[in-house]
Amino acid sequence: MAGRLALLVGSILFSLVALELGLRTAQGWDGLTHWPNLVERARTLGWVTGSASRAVHDPRLGFVGRPNHTTTDGISYDARSLRRTPAPEGMALAEPPILVIGDSYAHGDEVTDRETWAAQLQPLIRRRVLNAGMSGYGIDQMVLRAEILVPEVKPAAIVMGFIADDVRRLEMKRVWGAEKPYFELVDGALVERNVPVPPPPAPGSTLDVWQVLLGRSVLFDTVLEALGLRYDWYIDDERALPRHAGEKLVCPLLGRLAALGVPVLVVAQYDPYHWLDDGYRSVTRHTDDLVLACASAAGLATLDLFDVLDEAVRARGLRTIYRQSHPGPAGTAITARRIAAELEKRHIPPGAR
Repeated sequence: MAGRLALLVGSILFSLVALELGLRTAQGWDGLTHWPNLVERARTLGWVTGSASRAVHDPRLGFVGRPNHTTTDGISYDARSLRRTPAPEGMALAEPPILVIGDSYAHGDEVTDRETWAAQLQPLIRRRVLNAGMSGYGIDQMVLRAEILVPEVKPAAIVMGFIADDVRRLEMKRVWGAEKPYFELVDGALVERNVPVPPPPAPGSTLDVWQVLLGRSVLFDTVLEALGLRYDWYIDDERALPRHAGEKLVCPLLGRLAALGVPVLVVAQYDPYHWLDDGYRSVTRHTDDLVLACASAAGLATLDLFDVLDEAVRARGLRTIYRQSHPGPAGTAITARRIAAELEKRHIPPGAR
């Protein structure tokens, strides 16, 4: 019996080794002679830690856009690390500006500078728009960035775009390999932690034992990719607070945003997974409703984009409105038009046409 078991185990191991070597052979000689840890390599090329990354470390916010930087896919930042919003040709834009804060949906991942909804909003409201949205931000970082920028740019109003995952990010001290500030409630008051924010850790220093043991395997990496699990395998997050603790931070944080004394419109945006997974949609809609309720309680104006996006997806198809994980030009155009209409309806900023 023991001999048969040993033979079985040996056969399995031999097959796995053969598959590993076969996949490496397909990569050429380098695949056979060079066995890097694939997780560490992916993290080294990360969007914050890479030498040519489009984001850089910031001791106050964790990370911001690389100043005066342009990527090959049409994303560029000015000297203040704001996403550029090119002015419509031949149109004079009113001042003071509208300040946009938010995550990658406000920032405009997967579209060019001119295709972001922040840029497209300008000709609709005939006012300058500054885009301080940043990929990966939680609601905490959005509010902190507004507190930094409002005294400097003196905006006429703020538009804050969010998705449900931005609440989960309130519970994290590191997201996608980048350290960030976070808050805790102590005797009912917000207390900021992890500040000054330390630089990102060395990519290899945060590997867990399984990533060390299996991270060099092309076979394991290929299987994860086929199962749609490689993203989670590569990601480098560190939790600071228990799950759902972020929900208790939303209302106090939006209260801080309201205390800036600037008119604010809080906009619920949606990722494409809302139309792909019913269970996911029900959970995230609960989170969206929580954020919008906190905004209303703080005296902020709110806008829920679900209905208009749902109508567009049903009429034109999901991949017409979205690219991979973010809205494409059709989706950002819908967002810009709807925000413009809501700003006009609510007379934000006061005195605007």
